[in-house]
Amino acid sequence: MLRRLSGKTPTIGRLLAGLCLAIVSLLNPPRLSAADILLTGVDDSPGMRAFTAALSERRPGDRVRFEPLANLPAPGQLPGNTRLILLDPASLDWRLQDAQGPPTLVLRISRLQARQRLGAALPPHLSLLWSDPPLDRQLRLIRSLLPQARRIGVLYDQHSEFLLKELRQAAAPLHLEIVAEHWDDTNDSRPLQSLLKNSDVLLGLDDPGLYNPKTAKNLLISSYARQMALVGPNAAFVKAGSLASTYSDQDDWLTVLDRLLDRSPVTWPRTHYPYLFKVLNNPQVARSLGIEQIDEASVATQLAEGVSRP
Repeated sequence: MLRRLSGKTPTIGRLLAGLCLAIVSLLNPPRLSAADILLTGVDDSPGMRAFTAALSERRPGDRVRFEPLANLPAPGQLPGNTRLILLDPASLDWRLQDAQGPPTLVLRISRLQARQRLGAALPPHLSLLWSDPPLDRQLRLIRSLLPQARRIGVLYDQHSEFLLKELRQAAAPLHLEIVAEHWDDTNDSRPLQSLLKNSDVLLGLDDPGLYNPKTAKNLLISSYARQMALVGPNAAFVKAGSLASTYSDQDDWLTVLDRLLDRSPVTWPRTHYPYLFKVLNNPQVARSLGIEQIDEASVATQLAEGVSRP
């Protein structure tokens, strides 16, 4: 009996040791071999170089480099194991010229920019990381800051009209109504004035044809003359005078990009909103509208609840 027990003991010990190793490997998965990560854009600017350096610091085991677009061959001539990251619309235009080439992350591209270049199609070798804030999040921001608002006014043109269906789908479960006005001539204020009469708050779409330095004065003065808030379309417009918006800063982008690069390109999402984001508000505008002080971090935490991470 003693010999049988002693004979089984090493086997049990080996099983336990193997189980421990398996658990450790699950908790600390082995890192993939060093990757060749190539970032490119049309301008060899200090900002692009700084972004590349920041990504390199996060990935010391990989070869991370920036090359101006003019220095690169056709996409199909790049090594297939390259992780290609595009930093501006011009580099996307270059990538679309060749169906061959390495898997590609398109960083900080807006829904409109993609629509103008791709239509409704999406090439299988591209993964698009959207720069404009998701519409459902912007609507939830409105509900958080202005809970009494029910009619959400939206200006659109021929470029942003495709977003209306998605916007209405996002508004339905929040019991919000989308009131939309087509604004094809920004020199004509009648669509804006009509929208202001029939809305509780304005939501700006990230459409540079409608929201730009030339239209900002008219949009902001007209809305606040009626004591109506404009939410969005981006952080730059908040600084110009809109009430608030969600946005992702460079640290958020770097974190999301770093995690995607840990994965095999075949698992990259076809399209993706950064799940890390912040809220920016304009305190002076909030005071003028009689809105209580906004705790940006608290609102961002509330909005992030339930956000999925592919």
